[in-house]
Parts: sequence; structure tokens; C-alpha cells
Amino acid sequence: MSTLVAAQSAGPIAASYGDLGGTGVFASILATFGVAGGLAMLVVYVLVAIGLWRTFSKAGIPGILGIIPIVNIIFLLRVAGMSMWLAILYIVPIANLILLIVVAIKVGQNFGKGGAFSFFLLWLLSPIGYLILGFGDARYRPVTDR
Repeated sequence: MSTLVAAQSAGPIAASYGDLGGTGVFASILATFGVAGGLAMLVVYVLVAIGLWRTFSKAGIPGILGIIPIVNIIFLLRVAGMSMWLAILYIVPIANLILLIVVAIKVGQNFGKGGAFSFFLLWLLSPIGYLILGFGDARYRPVTDR
């Protein structure tokens, strides 16, 4: 008799597990973070695109190229005064990080900014750095004595 009572009492708990908890709640939490994360990344991308548009315009490159995702990092090499063939290094795992830092420092030098500004604001916090370059009073003066 006790096994019959235990089986009857386990029935509603087992039936409600799929409705109230488990993967249903977890999936909705992940979906919420996915949507919020996607919107946050869209906002960051728009800020970087606006900053790059103005930065490219100051450097004499059509600003519209700052919006196109892969093209903008290729033309950023031109703003840095480097060969655009170096864009091939962007697909090499460790070399791409080193190249991004070098490009950020050289872009900063061409706009009259120091190494700390370039490292922290053009590489680490690029939305802020490119907005400062684009809308600030910095002028594009390529450094030729490299």
C-alpha cells in the first residue's frame, strides 16, 4: 500500500517538473541574455562604425568604408600607414592580436596621440577611442619617419 501512495504522490511532481522548471526556465534565461547581449553588441558596433566613419573622413578615406565589417579593419591599416597586405595576418590567431595593437598605436601616432591613449582607447576601448579621434580636435598627420 505504501508503494501505491508513493507512486501517486510522485506523479504530480514529475508532471510539473517539465512545466515549471528544468530546461524551460533555463532556456528562457539564456534567450534573454542572448537578446540583451546581441543588442549590446549592436550598440557597440554602431558606435565603432560612427567613430571610424569620422576617423576615415579625417584621413582622406571615404567614411562609408568604416561601416563595412571586414573592410574597415583593412582600411585601418592604410590609416596606420601600413601595407594593406598585412590584413592577411588578421586570420592568424596570435598574430592578429599583435597586429591590432600595432595598428592602434600607429593610428594614434598619426593622429598625434600617445601610446597609452592608443593602447587603452583605440585597442581596448575602441568605441570610445574612435569617437574621440573622429569628433575631437585631432588631425591626421601621417608620421613618415618610421
